[in-house]
Amino acid sequence: MGKGKGEVWPSERKTYQDRFTGVEVVQLTDYKAHSYHLYFTESGWYDGERRLLFLSDRGNSTNLFSMDVESGEMTQLTDYPNNDELGAWILPNGSAVIVKAGRRLVRLDLATLEEKFLYEAPPGYNLGNAGASADNRYVLTCVQEDLSHRIRLDLGNGYVGHRELMEAAPHSMIMRIDAANGGAEMIYEARQFITHINASPTEPWLITYCHEGPWHLVDHRIWGLDLRTGETWKIRERLEPGEKVGHEFFFPDGKTIGYHGFRVNGTNFFGSILYDNTGMEETEFSFDTWHSYADGLGQAVVDGKGPVRTLSLWRKNNGIYDGPRTLCELRCSFHSQKVHAHPRFDAAGKRLLFTSDKNGYANLYLAAIPEDFSSLPPFML
Repeated sequence: MGKGKGEVWPSERKTYQDRFTGVEVVQLTDYKAHSYHLYFTESGWYDGERRLLFLSDRGNSTNLFSMDVESGEMTQLTDYPNNDELGAWILPNGSAVIVKAGRRLVRLDLATLEEKFLYEAPPGYNLGNAGASADNRYVLTCVQEDLSHRIRLDLGNGYVGHRELMEAAPHSMIMRIDAANGGAEMIYEARQFITHINASPTEPWLITYCHEGPWHLVDHRIWGLDLRTGETWKIRERLEPGEKVGHEFFFPDGKTIGYHGFRVNGTNFFGSILYDNTGMEETEFSFDTWHSYADGLGQAVVDGKGPVRTLSLWRKNNGIYDGPRTLCELRCSFHSQKVHAHPRFDAAGKRLLFTSDKNGYANLYLAAIPEDFSSLPPFML
């Protein structure tokens, strides 16, 4: 049975030594339902990183929770019945979280748990992801024409209809919403499957968005948008036909964009580039991955795909990424979005948060990163 909004769940945390590397890992949740952190482009940490937002299906409905990371106690922040999906994006000042439930966005005050309606997608449109501007004034989101009446879609569970929706070129709009009072204005529209809104954490005028679809088939994946002028531009153009680039995210500096991809010959790589297409750096590796993330402090991580069941780290040494080295076991199925690993460093780069369903259900894990990078073993399958 589920609990209600504002109620406290007892700690489920347990600590163990990773069987491959000896690294200390804290399992933060342990419940017979999926629990998972926010999408990796968004930080769920707040209150000086003493608390962490996460989503959980406990009580047979997806709701938002806040965890005291030290004690493990969890407070339920929403009470939405019969719900299978939520999105959440915290305001940079940590005062509130923007919650997506169906076609609606609400502002949830993290102190009082009071909810305020902000926006609802127009009739005939689906609501995409969101993000908050660096000055806390606006919520940025996207909406796409709902074509489910003619395309079979199940994007969260195996990307069913992914290519077909791209090819159908639904009408999409990027909306800017007053984060305090609601009220929306359209700032960009196109006949493209637009998703993956990322707001710069330092520049209130800058966001990226993507043309969604199979990465090697979209016209171009990563786009920049100047909210002051409406100017839009391509970021990190393909270097060869058929190359795949995506899963873009902002570094903490708010100007550098990280990504990963696959060359035509199958080589994997992660990289970074400034929003104006200068300063590109890329590092190649030989095994397959789902996601990569970098902390802006000289560390990068990729999660394992296929036979690779570990999390692998790189650390910069004299400006060059040294690695990969194995941090810990992952063993994640990636069967649906809820069980994607989505690894993300904390702000200091000392801990790595990830999701794994290695025990049958998705749970949150927090791995300690050794100061001595050489103490980690070289990459292993």
